[in-house]
Amino acid sequence: MTQVLDKLNWRYATKQFDSSKHVSPEDLETLLEAARLTASSYGLQPYHIIAVKDKDLRSKLRKASWDQAQITDSSYLLVLANKPTFGENLVDDYIDNLVETRGVSKQEVAGYSQMMKSSLLGLSDVQKNSWSTQQAYIVLGNLMNIAAEMKIDTCPMEGIDNSQYNDILGLADKNLNASVVLAIGYRSKEDKTQDFQKVRYSKKQLITHI
Repeated sequence: MTQVLDKLNWRYATKQFDSSKHVSPEDLETLLEAARLTASSYGLQPYHIIAVKDKDLRSKLRKASWDQAQITDSSYLLVLANKPTFGENLVDDYIDNLVETRGVSKQEVAGYSQMMKSSLLGLSDVQKNSWSTQQAYIVLGNLMNIAAEMKIDTCPMEGIDNSQYNDILGLADKNLNASVVLAIGYRSKEDKTQDFQKVRYSKKQLITHI
């Protein structure tokens, strides 16, 4: 079994964190850089990541998370917030970044810009929200895998009151919506679920080769 599979077998959705153990600032930055480098559709990154350490703020967020202890007991809480709606500026900002990064002219990428706008701007607000949420979930998956490589425990959590999160973190004013959160830290020795065998379908049931 490869090291990659070893780490994936090691990881689980941590139910109980050891609040006395902390993810180092350096490791946090590595995780956030991995999030920044994560693939997204067209490279547009229609989301924002909020790394919450403040205890008082996390106490408020815990109340908006059905009182789940991971919110406060983990080392950090990463809130992945998607852009529920957008206009031309989403593409224009990306094009400006592309021009600066690669040293090309706007004329050279005008066709690409128009193609993205044609694909995305005609979507309804419901479709835009769905699309940008899906992009945030790509980041979530990558963060979980990178954390496992670093032997950092995680717990992805959808059991949150999105509107309360938006109010507490002031996200709505920034055209952001809390779509999912990821608690990161180190598992408690008291967390019995770490010893549970993984329940997954077999490859024969799950995968088809054609």
